[in-house]
Amino acid sequence: MTDHALADLLEPVLAIAVAAGREILDVYHSDFAVSTKDDASPLTQADLRAHRTIIAGLAALTPDIPCLSEEDADISFEVRSNWTRYWLIDPLDGTKEFIKRNGDFTVNIALIDHHEAVLGVVHVPVTDTCYFAARGVGAFVIRDGQRHAVRTRATPARPSLVVTKSHRDAALDAFLAKAPEHDQVSRGSSLKFCMVAEGLADFYPRTGPTSEWDTAAAQCLAEVAGATVLRLPDWQPLRYNTKDSLLNPGFVVIGDPAYGWRERLQAG
Repeated sequence: MTDHALADLLEPVLAIAVAAGREILDVYHSDFAVSTKDDASPLTQADLRAHRTIIAGLAALTPDIPCLSEEDADISFEVRSNWTRYWLIDPLDGTKEFIKRNGDFTVNIALIDHHEAVLGVVHVPVTDTCYFAARGVGAFVIRDGQRHAVRTRATPARPSLVVTKSHRDAALDAFLAKAPEHDQVSRGSSLKFCMVAEGLADFYPRTGPTSEWDTAAAQCLAEVAGATVLRLPDWQPLRYNTKDSLLNPGFVVIGDPAYGWRERLQAG
């Protein structure tokens, strides 16, 4: 897909994400119920209303591009493996944070082209903040009505690490024990990627499970902003729709590729 075609899609997809965010907030400000999916993860009407809004919007925008959403993921790899381009969607990333009412949840919409996230929109409903990016176009944030380009930063003498808020495990603690002296902050959902992309954090390690829809949109944002996103343990690029499982391996988001995180961690 050409840079021009991606640029033409950005604003309409951003509008779809914002519309989904309004559906989420409508539930957020109500006395909502929580059910449990087959994998024991929580589900609310906000997830489902956002899903329906996004699917309808994308079907109208790009009727020839299939969609894979967390809330409609029962599509076999036999079918998916024939897709060269598709939308990958998490209608409500951070449902646990939504239930806790702490604001750390997002709407994630990504366009995958030949296993790579080439367009990504991450909308934060509670703060009405929108992160969005496309290959060859740029990475941006709209905050308080103002649009700015985002860029990662050079790693300072004491780097800042951002880690998961609700899914911390022993493997992550062991990983962090090898890191250089650092400051640490916990955030929910894909906001961890966004912090690295915006130069508010330098490194995001993830050892626990995530699904492909959790990461794709924010990976595009981070990479266009200057970061690298590498899977563990082989430190190769994180890619999409390459296998039957929709679970990601562990991964790291590196804001400053010149810093040498792999070497520093292996020496730790």
